Amino acid sequence: MQPRLESVTCANPMGMHRMAYWEWGTPDNDQVVLCVHGLTRSGRDFDVLAQHLAGRYRVVCPDIVGRGHSDWLPAGAPYGFVQYVSDILTLLARLNPRRLVWVGTSMGGLIALSLLMGLKRLPAAHNDAGLGLPENRCPQLHGLLLNDVGPEVDAAGLARIATYVAEPTSFADFEQAVQYVRTVAAGFGPHDEAQWQALTRHVFVKQGDHYIKHYDLRIAEGLGVSVQPAVAEMMKAGLWQAYQDFQLPVLIVRGEHSDILPAELAERMRLAQPRAQLAEFAGVGHAPTLMQADQLVVAEAFVAACMGAQS
Repeated sequence: MQPRLESVTCANPMGMHRMAYWEWGTPDNDQVVLCVHGLTRSGRDFDVLAQHLAGRYRVVCPDIVGRGHSDWLPAGAPYGFVQYVSDILTLLARLNPRRLVWVGTSMGGLIALSLLMGLKRLPAAHNDAGLGLPENRCPQLHGLLLNDVGPEVDAAGLARIATYVAEPTSFADFEQAVQYVRTVAAGFGPHDEAQWQALTRHVFVKQGDHYIKHYDLRIAEGLGVSVQPAVAEMMKAGLWQAYQDFQLPVLIVRGEHSDILPAELAERMRLAQPRAQLAEFAGVGHAPTLMQADQLVVAEAFVAACMGAQS
């Protein structure tokens, strides 16, 4: 089983760009699982999960702009959550799901929370602007899986990621690239050699005689932006409020040794959201890949429960 590579045209401050997405399952299935990857990753991270779900649902895995097969943003157009949310809204308008479950790993989960925060703040007059957003929310969304991320991010973990994102790394052969990924993504936990190769294949691309990162190094710029403390607190409060106000099932997935979602923060999230469940995986840091059998069972069960009796 192989995915179909599709694309949607999105707007940015300097013009237009193309966002690619990988689609599994029957293309007219209106029950959609949207899988959104982490900062430096790609939609192909979800191949194993998609293969398990594609017999029942349409699984859509975008390459967020600047990564994988999507365009890079032009100079002057900043990478950030405003752009990512806008692109996802454009994609959802294309997909037109009847029921939607969002699976967001790290940045992909933050995009979901940013979307919910933005929709909550829409003026009532915008509810009928073609977005289908009664009561300032997305009625198609029936469940949210937050994979090792929450409304706030641990500073130490973010600093660790920032150390390698912008490095213009290049390798003479694929095996060296695999070893690099095994090192910087050690938090993914134990995987066999074939799995590490799969986790490398779509984030390094051969250019000439070398393998280079398959993303625009400018995606790191936002990580170093200094934000006034008052603004940062307001953003965090907005994300927390959006999370708490979400009235549908939430599954918080956490790696036991995560430095992005500490245990204390995960427990606060569980207590703050009456529909939330917490699943923690031993021997894993940031972030579970949803490739391993125990992780797949949990993710599949959550998706099925969210799709519910109307599936």
